[in-house]
Amino acid sequence: MKTLDEIRKEISAIDEKMAQLFEKRMEAAAEVAAYKKEHALPIFDGNREGELIKRNSQIVENSVIREYYVDFLKNNMALSRAYQARLNEGLRVAYSGVEGAFAYIAAKRLYPEATLVSYPDFESAYRSVENGECDVAVLPIENSFAGDVSTVMDLLFSGTLYVNSVLDLEINHCLIGVKGATINDVETVMSHPQALMQCDKYIKEHEFKIVGTQNTAASAKSVKELGKKEFAAIASEETAELFDLEIIEKGINQSRTNTTRFVAFSRAQNMLASDGKHHSNEHFMLVFTVKNEAGALAKTIDIIGAHRYNMRNLRSRPMKELLWSYYFFVEADGNINTQNGKDMLRELSATCDICKLVGTYRS
Repeated sequence: MKTLDEIRKEISAIDEKMAQLFEKRMEAAAEVAAYKKEHALPIFDGNREGELIKRNSQIVENSVIREYYVDFLKNNMALSRAYQARLNEGLRVAYSGVEGAFAYIAAKRLYPEATLVSYPDFESAYRSVENGECDVAVLPIENSFAGDVSTVMDLLFSGTLYVNSVLDLEINHCLIGVKGATINDVETVMSHPQALMQCDKYIKEHEFKIVGTQNTAASAKSVKELGKKEFAAIASEETAELFDLEIIEKGINQSRTNTTRFVAFSRAQNMLASDGKHHSNEHFMLVFTVKNEAGALAKTIDIIGAHRYNMRNLRSRPMKELLWSYYFFVEADGNINTQNGKDMLRELSATCDICKLVGTYRS
């Protein structure tokens, strides 16, 4: 009888061959997608898939295994359809909020040619990528004023997606109104409560009345619908353009350092290629829990430092499932896809109960 290690090696060898064949299959699917696009054919062909399943399942002699092979074929075809749709229709990018809000702007800047899909909250946008509805989710992870976006941080720890891009979006508020409106016409300003707070000094100087809205885009929409010069919104330049409103004054927020950090989540991890040299624009993110023993966190931090990775961010978050237990988030400079990085991760496994690489990206 084979040992467990021998069996696992055999499975690994089979998996390697399957991966190579899968890549070839998807390359063929790309050619099918190009043909269908040129000839205006639908991506889904139920009759064709039914015939393939019936014919190919007969290759498997074991009747019990054949049942699982049918599911394998169906999954392969579903992935092929998704890939063809992506090639023919472009990326589908999820964001939380409405068109014109800052999340929409961040998604548009990262993926200008993509189809943007709105979701009502952070988690539903995130799950849409996990379940294959969308290819990417662009979500805020922190704000220079308000700090962490806790829901997104927790998804980073508990979810299955990876961070492959980061965008620092400077929040530059403008006073916008209907065409022809001037500062002397405005009596009431509308916006999200946080935006109103960030422009509090400007609002008080002009003695404006304020109305809180769900978000900055919603305030612009309301101003457009009201169509009166005495109503204005606080929102971005992009939002003004989207709703065909006029910018009355730019940069009305008192702080010029208000920035929201957005990250792009996707199902596949983008392991940066390494040339063995240090590049200042390469970074990675880790989440981990440490063993419940004295000095465990300090040992973990020392390991990261010993491998010459500079931590630019270290923070803790409570774990919802366990009272008074925490997980930690580290963001560091450098390429972890090196032998040095692999050695560090192996050493961290000795001090951490959980250690997960959740992102690699270039700034």
